[in-house]
Amino acid sequence: MFDGLRTIVYPAEDLAVAKEWWTRVLGVPPYFDEPFYVGYSVHGYELALDPNGRAENGDGPVTYWGVPDVEAAVAKLVGEGAAEHAAVTDFGGGIRTALVRAPDGNLVGVIENPHFPGSPA
Repeated sequence: MFDGLRTIVYPAEDLAVAKEWWTRVLGVPPYFDEPFYVGYSVHGYELALDPNGRAENGDGPVTYWGVPDVEAAVAKLVGEGAAEHAAVTDFGGGIRTALVRAPDGNLVGVIENPHFPGSPA
């Protein structure tokens, strides 16, 4: 079901400050830069900044597993005892995500992102 790790999303209370810092650290500009989400491509992985992040409720950064079909992955995870936490969201460009909460309380993200190696065309 999982194609491998794809993305880590850091909460960014001050998106401008976070974007400036990560751009300097990574030495590249973001490939996706919107007020609601900033994403960097880093050697086949994505480092993302979310101004609506989850740090305030203790969830912190969220890691996303690459999947070929977000709906199927959510159905499988829920079928195995997870609870849907955030419904499938389409960000455009073929990028779709969802979050479930595993029985142990951790958030598990799944992402369809055709812009990364190993993703189905």
